[in-house]
Amino acid sequence: MPVRSGWLMPTGQTRQHTRITDIGATTPVNPLGVRSGILPGTFDGKYRVGGLWMSSTGPMTATVYQGKAVVQGGLTDGAYPVALDADITITFADGDPLNDRVDLVVVRVYDNDVDALGKYEAGIEIVKGTPAAVPAAPAAPARSLPLFTVKVKKGASAGTGGIDWAGGASTDLRTTTVSSGGILPVYNNAGVPGAYPGQYQDNDNAHFLQRWDGTAWVAYPKEIGGIAPSGTVTTGSYTGQYRDYNGQLQRWNGSAWAAHQPPVEIETTNTGAVALTNWSMVAFSGRRTKSGLCTVTATVTRTGAQVNVDSSGNIADEPLCTVPAGWRPATDFEATASDGYGNGAANIRADGRVDLRTWSYNGSLASGRNIRISATYVL
Repeated sequence: MPVRSGWLMPTGQTRQHTRITDIGATTPVNPLGVRSGILPGTFDGKYRVGGLWMSSTGPMTATVYQGKAVVQGGLTDGAYPVALDADITITFADGDPLNDRVDLVVVRVYDNDVDALGKYEAGIEIVKGTPAAVPAAPAAPARSLPLFTVKVKKGASAGTGGIDWAGGASTDLRTTTVSSGGILPVYNNAGVPGAYPGQYQDNDNAHFLQRWDGTAWVAYPKEIGGIAPSGTVTTGSYTGQYRDYNGQLQRWNGSAWAAHQPPVEIETTNTGAVALTNWSMVAFSGRRTKSGLCTVTATVTRTGAQVNVDSSGNIADEPLCTVPAGWRPATDFEATASDGYGNGAANIRADGRVDLRTWSYNGSLASGRNIRISATYVL
């Protein structure tokens, strides 16, 4: 029957029944198959993957260390759990006299029920490559998991110095797998597609959590409401999405990224200004931000005698009014002044007093005329 139950039937339970119904440490790739890979973890917890590591132990030898793995067979064969509980040493054949070659180290499962090779066992094997001017690794056999490639130089042997281990002859091909629903620690398999929307992987190369959305791995902080990390987004997915752009917060407006401008808290007032001798207060307004940028406008009327201005425009400083505390510049500040007939410059002092200092030449400060003073400064 195509429907297989693990340890349910009183008789006829087969190894295939057991494998295909296993739901332990397997990352799914489809409704029936799982991802072959190494179970992650090390004794000290410092690295992602320690199982089935390989290192050189001689000119033509290497040791493969303890570890656990899952090897997926054919779609209906199920997954083969494999464990290496003792380190083993493997020996590479001498190099070809004329050309280099690339060998492939694998963990391989033999199952006579499906491969007709006459045995039921698992082992660590070297799949010998073909010597060539530009050598390539051989294909992995069925029911095997690649662990490493090793380049064997032409003429390599124990007597000639052997494999160039120190020169990077071996390349780590191991990949990871975890229990269904677990977050996969990426290791040589960042580009492998997910099996279902909502599956997660921890991408160590990109340093963020990723979620499979059905077509691609999406960095988790880029989900709706999150801020995309710098360098991960070029085009926004929706209006209102935010991203970090080299330290600047940007917002996608539907067609382009725009620097985010946080809302500015504003305070206003129209009281507190006081007219000085020979002047009366008509109006005052102030507007300031929490960051300290302030704009003030004061309007006063001349109540004293007319002041005539000479041909140079100079007048004795004429005190007009005072600006309320909290709305005064940090240092003396020059402002503009005008009554519609003439204009000049006023000085707003740090103590709040406003003095008119110049006026239109041959003009006058006539009684009953309004003078407006305006300025924008930092508090």
